[in-house]
Amino acid sequence: MIEYENLGKLNAPFFEEFEKSFKETLEGGWYILGNKVQAFETEFASYCNTKYCIGVANGLDALILALRAFGFEKGSEVIVPSNTYIATILSIIHNGLTPVLVEPDISTYNIDPKKIEEKITVNTKAIMVVHLYGKMCEMDAIMTIAKKHNLKVIEDCAQAHGASFKNIKAGNWGDFGAFSFYPTKNLGAIADAGAMTTNDLELSDKIKTLRNYGSKTKYYNEVVGYNSRLDEIQAAFLSIKLKKLENINEHKRKLAKLYLNGLKSDFIKPIVQSDYSDVYHIFNIRHEKRDALKDHLLSNQIKTEIHYPVAPNKQKAMIGILDNQTTPIAEKIHQTTLSLPISFYHCEDDVVRVIEIMNKF
Repeated sequence: MIEYENLGKLNAPFFEEFEKSFKETLEGGWYILGNKVQAFETEFASYCNTKYCIGVANGLDALILALRAFGFEKGSEVIVPSNTYIATILSIIHNGLTPVLVEPDISTYNIDPKKIEEKITVNTKAIMVVHLYGKMCEMDAIMTIAKKHNLKVIEDCAQAHGASFKNIKAGNWGDFGAFSFYPTKNLGAIADAGAMTTNDLELSDKIKTLRNYGSKTKYYNEVVGYNSRLDEIQAAFLSIKLKKLENINEHKRKLAKLYLNGLKSDFIKPIVQSDYSDVYHIFNIRHEKRDALKDHLLSNQIKTEIHYPVAPNKQKAMIGILDNQTTPIAEKIHQTTLSLPISFYHCEDDVVRVIEIMNKF
């Protein structure tokens, strides 16, 4: 069986260092906002080429806190791609703001800059972009639009650790970059974890206060805050894996290249562009008979995933919130997309086998 993912195998190369670091942290007796978190924040900011990084509990909290830091008036509109994972949209709703869906470019699956301006109104306050599957959005065009209309930009970088566009990394374009370190990510913890990047000292300080009950000094609360702190153990594990993130990304690029060169043209494959350095958190293809293809692969001992089977505006939870917005491009993507095995632990022979079975479909 070729599994889609196996977190035990994925993390096996790091176990020895994890165990050493866990023992050190456990015996040190400081488990929240200590030296391990500070070290990871410094290291990850350096990796992303940003001035600041703030560790938080998870990727959703990173998005929620980013919007919260701006203090937008309730009901203000935030532009967001129509085919994103639900977390991106939940962060807008949890802030009392209104998600405005913009369709993606069908060739990249990322928000289409050419469709953004038609959705901007006097109530629009921000654009929340999503670097989906490990490919960055067309950030120069998006930043031009944001500057023209005086809008804030939040990058959802949950799937784009180390991805770049025009040699500038994810999380270093907008006002904030929001990262998830969910265990399956290219840089994954062994539990929920997240972080935010920014080049603005004032915003960095706001997030540090918001994540810690609205407190800068213990037991003195300046604003209504949250409890969203990256813990010491996860920070320690992330520091260990961060040293190997470029190796992880490069390995996934090699596997992606095999897919790109080996899969027959029946499958719609990810687009490759010269200004983009993609990290292939997910390698998705599209096919009109997606469900039959998925069954065909499973019958041949190959597991796949679907990211994602239901468009956000078609989710039950979004009735009365998004169901008045039409998104035919997003819905087409959700109906036809399939994610193939491309983990750090997969070898080239695994991918060659997947290609062989797919090409018989």
